[in-house]
Amino acid sequence: MLATPGGAPLDDPGSAYEPKYDGIRAIAEVDPAAPGPRARIWSRLGNEKSAQFPEIVGALEQVGQALGQPVILDGEIVALDRSGEPASFTRLQNRLHVSHPRQAGALADSQPSAFVVFDLLRDGTEDLRVLPLRSRRARLEGLLQRSVSPRVRLSEFAVGNGGELHARARERGWEGVIAKRLDSRYASGQRTTDWRKLKLTHRQEFIVGGWTEPRGTRSRFGALLVGAWRGDTLEFAGGVGTGFDDREIERVWTRLAPREVDRCPFGPRPATIERAHWVTPDIVVEVRFAEWTPDGRLRHPVYLGLRDDVKTETVTRESVASNAAGSRQRAAGSKQEVASGQLPVARRKTQLTTDHWPLTTDLLAALEGLEKGRGAGILTLPGGERLEVSNLSKVFYPAGRVTKGELLRHYVRAAEVILPAVADRPLVMKRFPNGIEGEAFYQQRAPDKVPAGVRVETLPDDEEVPSRLVGGSLLTLLYMAQLAAISQDPWFSRVGSPESADHFAFDLDPMPGVSYQQVLDVARWLRDELAPLRVSAFPKTSGADGLHIYVPLRPGSPHEAGMLFSQIVATLVADRHPREATVVRSVSARGRKVYIDCLQNIRGKTLATAYSARASAWAGVSTPLTWEEVDRGLDPRDFTIRTFPHRLKQVGDLWAGLRRAKPPDLMATLDKVKSRLGRR
Repeated sequence: MLATPGGAPLDDPGSAYEPKYDGIRAIAEVDPAAPGPRARIWSRLGNEKSAQFPEIVGALEQVGQALGQPVILDGEIVALDRSGEPASFTRLQNRLHVSHPRQAGALADSQPSAFVVFDLLRDGTEDLRVLPLRSRRARLEGLLQRSVSPRVRLSEFAVGNGGELHARARERGWEGVIAKRLDSRYASGQRTTDWRKLKLTHRQEFIVGGWTEPRGTRSRFGALLVGAWRGDTLEFAGGVGTGFDDREIERVWTRLAPREVDRCPFGPRPATIERAHWVTPDIVVEVRFAEWTPDGRLRHPVYLGLRDDVKTETVTRESVASNAAGSRQRAAGSKQEVASGQLPVARRKTQLTTDHWPLTTDLLAALEGLEKGRGAGILTLPGGERLEVSNLSKVFYPAGRVTKGELLRHYVRAAEVILPAVADRPLVMKRFPNGIEGEAFYQQRAPDKVPAGVRVETLPDDEEVPSRLVGGSLLTLLYMAQLAAISQDPWFSRVGSPESADHFAFDLDPMPGVSYQQVLDVARWLRDELAPLRVSAFPKTSGADGLHIYVPLRPGSPHEAGMLFSQIVATLVADRHPREATVVRSVSARGRKVYIDCLQNIRGKTLATAYSARASAWAGVSTPLTWEEVDRGLDPRDFTIRTFPHRLKQVGDLWAGLRRAKPPDLMATLDKVKSRLGRR
């Protein structure tokens, strides 16, 4: 889970504050019973760093022995200064490319490091990522309070007020502070506004696109020509010519020289005083600088080091603003959107993929191997759970020859964004044992025998269905796909509060012969009715021919409140656009219109959740959209199981906005809507 640059208040009771450690972000897997290495470390890109930091691995193994159970930790590898305090990233440079045990051991003594832990992702066999940060942190502190050491230590963690930490960061020249929402779940690989980077210095990663000829006694190169992505263009940011010693020049040169190409990767081509050479833009460096110039160039840049733990496609220009300024800008933006009659729009995000985590990558490879082999076998999940899978090579979608194995792999890739959407929610299954063209059936009740770890609950006042599957774990997600339940269909409420809905939805169902453009028109009209009421709405494709629009509700809101509100707004749209939209329940009386269905907002009713696969001929995926995309127009057939990974990398988890959005005061809003309806 990655933090987003930008402002955040320093006195928020709903947030916690940590130092922004200046090192290498890493995941550590510790298993005291493992037959092989009992502790391993990976960088953000999945590169194993265990050999480079043997003293940390040894300390983690001791932690594992003390705990007596496997854990997965998230933290930062930092260099230590002479007093044993975290130092700058540059002190790690000599250690990043050394893997020989003797060399690594010598550097561990002369240039020591530590692993600063700030999150607990797995405890024993339990995946904790669906829990809020406050719960994960409490579990982490409980586990490590007697196991910390100079090499494995807990991060500082200030709840409710980060002012003192921020002041100390300024005084000591730290890079900044991280503000984290205490209710945030852990979204693997996602850059989210639930975590905010409050930077005190101007520094960020840049992509190297070339170098200039050296002058005087300088060897190899004069300056690195660096830039960052703006859309599909690598935008030039300037030349970085200071911060190198002789050893670092040689280290960088060994990376530069083999990558020389004839074509300039920047757009447009920058002018340089010395002759420029161009390289394939796949090297990332970290740079400190004084400020951005008015023409978008770096002022007084200083090279800090190579970064092999950052993907080039994630490198975009970061804005650095004060906390107050950031807050003012967000507030002004919100007022401007309301004044213009438009709803806040989900913004484009960058890199998001589960493939950065080796455990998930291994799971995808295991599924592919089983499908190419016997088509069946035992799948071992990251937490040690075991799931028997079968018929992986069976074709579920004949048109594209999409197999059951591909369906399971989709849910592995989608797990990080779909699990928060189904966590703690009862699930209804529609099973397709012989694919989408075979006979299907609904199943409300959980199977009598389920794998150990699959959550089953009995709900109050649910006499007809004595047990239900409950979402929130990768095991349950894949188990349901193994049962040929193609889609994930959760309740709008959670098992702990089945009478209260977290959101309500408009289900836009086009009748035969209706174009998708007409569906999009109805979606925009619904948005336009909600905008003056200051009600945030979040659209997604249904994965088939329709479209869903979700609206958040305040905690404790009854299902009936959401249904009544949606029916009134739907009626307003149908009255204003009678040729295109209808709320008539009788199918035969709807004509060639888009039916705005509000009946799914009843207790126990469901819609396919965001990122769910659907039983559409083209193997569609219910995909969150921005309102800009709705305005531009789109084809739902573009969003499929096979296009999903690229889409997720492009825009990130747009559906997270629904969980973070401020719900409307429904009673006050209902009065306004009734008044408008009465005037018509």
